Amino acid sequence: MSSATQCCDHDAPAGADDHDELAWWRDREVIFPIGSGVLLAAGFVSALAQANTASLVLYWAGLLLGASTFVPGALRALLKGRLGISLLMMISAIGAVILGAVAEAAALAFLYSISEALEDKAMDRARSGLRALLELTPKTATVLVDGKPTDVEASQLQVGDLLLVRPGERVATDGVVRDGASSLDTSAITGESIPVQVGSRDAVSAGCINISGPLQVSATAPGSDNSLTTIVTLVEQAQAKKGRRARLADRIAAPLVPGVLILAVAVGVLGSLLGSPEVWIGRALVVLVAASPCALAIAVPVTVVSAIGAASRFGLVIKSGAAFEEFGAVRHVAFDKTGTLTQGSPCVGRVLTASTVDGGSMEDSVRTSDAASTTDPASTTSTASTADARPAGVSEQQVVDAAAALERGSNHPLATAIVAAATNAPGATDVTELPGRGIRGRVQGHEITVGSPRWLAPGARAAGVEQLETDGMTVVLVHRDGQPLGAIGIRDELRPEAAETIRALGEQRIGVTMLTGDNERTAQALARQAGIDDVRAGLRPEQKASAVSELSRRTPTAMIGDGINDAPALSAASLGIAMGARGGQGSAGGSDVAIESADVAFTGSDLRLLPGAFAFTRRGRRIMNQNIALSLLIIATLLPLAITGVLGLATVVLIHEGAEVIVIANGIRAARVARARGGAPAAQGPVPPSVEGPAAPRMVAHSA
Repeated sequence: MSSATQCCDHDAPAGADDHDELAWWRDREVIFPIGSGVLLAAGFVSALAQANTASLVLYWAGLLLGASTFVPGALRALLKGRLGISLLMMISAIGAVILGAVAEAAALAFLYSISEALEDKAMDRARSGLRALLELTPKTATVLVDGKPTDVEASQLQVGDLLLVRPGERVATDGVVRDGASSLDTSAITGESIPVQVGSRDAVSAGCINISGPLQVSATAPGSDNSLTTIVTLVEQAQAKKGRRARLADRIAAPLVPGVLILAVAVGVLGSLLGSPEVWIGRALVVLVAASPCALAIAVPVTVVSAIGAASRFGLVIKSGAAFEEFGAVRHVAFDKTGTLTQGSPCVGRVLTASTVDGGSMEDSVRTSDAASTTDPASTTSTASTADARPAGVSEQQVVDAAAALERGSNHPLATAIVAAATNAPGATDVTELPGRGIRGRVQGHEITVGSPRWLAPGARAAGVEQLETDGMTVVLVHRDGQPLGAIGIRDELRPEAAETIRALGEQRIGVTMLTGDNERTAQALARQAGIDDVRAGLRPEQKASAVSELSRRTPTAMIGDGINDAPALSAASLGIAMGARGGQGSAGGSDVAIESADVAFTGSDLRLLPGAFAFTRRGRRIMNQNIALSLLIIATLLPLAITGVLGLATVVLIHEGAEVIVIANGIRAARVARARGGAPAAQGPVPPSVEGPAAPRMVAHSA
């Protein structure tokens, strides 16, 4: 059964596409409609040549060939108590034969079967994006066993296997680099056009292409359950679900089919009582064809499947038709701060020092981090001139090293940032953690204490510490022998593309809110940099969910996050979006909990994909509206013309099935995405040259 029959009659399982791989000349779903058309044309030619017997035989052959593509499905659906579009077509064809209009019946069978075949091919084309994703995983992989390379089936890979990935080869499953350094082409997975440098302990995803040196990769996910298979599974789930407009089409089509049957009977019976039975029964048959809602039934599915398949190719995973529709309706976006608007890796941004080794007031001199210091821990080292300017005091690096001496054994993000910024941390003894306050120990004969300003006194320069917090930093104080030694300002820096993304969303008239569990001053400082006015700080996960629910009640709202604490808010939003999703057991991206809670997932983490994604889904929504409007208009126009006899069966069949072809072609347009230079999907608007970091993936939807 063709996909249109599935859509209308729901008789075949979704996604049944066993004939997809057949060449068209071996595909029954294509050859039979073409054969029906050829026989119909031959019948017309024979009729013109006055070969009436030959034309009748050709008409019958074309009728039977075309009808064979949809009649079996119609009968199966009828036996299950379902009245579908194919049943209307079958009844119309039988009625036309009874009335002696075999040529019209053959035309009906041909046009309906060819429109079914076109829809089938449209669905196959839309699904090709998923098959392309699966093809990104190699069939075999090279595994090192006792140092010797051995080729194995990629699907048989297990967690812990050591893979050898040579230059030019694809990574067979998710893993972590054990040895080697190289560049990876991740454009097919994340949409990011710039190769990613990887080395020891860096995570890599299935499907990436190794560009330069050989890599030894320790598998963190099985070959059968990695980031690519997770993405494909999510997109396949989208094909099995329908959005609100698809359900609307179903709700219209479901009563329309029996309603049309009742109307046709009424036209035939009442007309026969008032006039010629032959005329009015013929009109009743025309009514059956004119009111067929098949174009309405396929109007949304073909658009959704086309768009979802295309979206998966540039790293946008949409889990359902409902999510696709809601995406196009969003008018407000709530961003989680940490890991979404920020880089998710705190680093030392500024250090205050005490004026003397023995204590005293904090210095006014402050070393401010530049763009490089946010990514290079070594940049926190003070310059020689700064150190020479205070020979009797303490350097910024000494403050950091003293704190790092105690923090080396901690996994806390702030401790990790301090340790990363240290250059010569001495050894520490008698280290004791003080829950909720900080840590204490002995370093080079001195008692060093590290903790928050809520526990340790900042000394005379409390204003300096307050300024650090006002600038969006979390402050860690360092005391030596009970006296202030220094203060370390740590901040999770804003993503380089965040401000540009917020501006682009504003140009699309999409409002923005930032939600965070961080303190108000830190949140406000980062919001100012990003250009966000609505900031809600100090929120627990359940409070984030409440805030998102409130926003969603006012206007369709998307929540964008990447962590476990975002899951409640993602579920509460009109649309939940998970950034940096990888999936699989070895996921190095967004939290699996966030991905499962979200309706949409981006496989990349560049925020500049968002504006283009909103434009893409809004365009798809417009196309769906166009298809629904056209389908309803065709039915509303043809019905009175059929009842009054203005249009005959052949004309109605031609108009109705022609409209179905237009709907299919229009729906396929939803998959069109412009490609920018270098093959990356293009985003709305140019990327300013002042933006640091890798070039943004760019995606543009053609205007509808």
